Amino acid sequence: MATSEVLLIQPVENLGAEGDQVKVKAGFARNFLYPQKRAVPLTRSNRKQIEALKVRRAEREAKNIEDAKAQATQFAKTHFAVAVKTGDSGKMFGAVTSIIIHEKLVEAGFESLTRKQIHLESPIKELGQHSVTVKVYQDIEAEVKFDVVSENPIVEDESEASAEEEAPASEE
Repeated sequence: MATSEVLLIQPVENLGAEGDQVKVKAGFARNFLYPQKRAVPLTRSNRKQIEALKVRRAEREAKNIEDAKAQATQFAKTHFAVAVKTGDSGKMFGAVTSIIIHEKLVEAGFESLTRKQIHLESPIKELGQHSVTVKVYQDIEAEVKFDVVSENPIVEDESEASAEEEAPASEE
């Protein structure tokens, strides 16, 4: 198989970042990287661009890390409630998944968040307070706390509920 060595001028997922020299199959470089202007062939003159690209990459990554830390503090301050349908005994119908959590976070103002950044071990099937980890940037993670509450009030015992309803009526 023919390979060619290229210089990446834009980050390419699962391949490398800006300024990296990588070996790829000739067809991948010719059909994808070059037309998308994500890489250039590695020549003597292009090697001089490496330093400029690495400086630009370092500046961009420093800015991204700073923004990610600020966003992580915003996530830590965020607290919301997810209302779910429950039966008379308080048992949930269904579960709270990362999709629902993502929707609530987008409503809270985190539009740039993707669903894949939310790490949920397993779907939540119980009422109460829970937390989920959000991967903001490479090594920066934040914990978001939220409550899972019932849409309808839970009635423990019918006799207690009827007694509570009658008590306010007698005060009038």
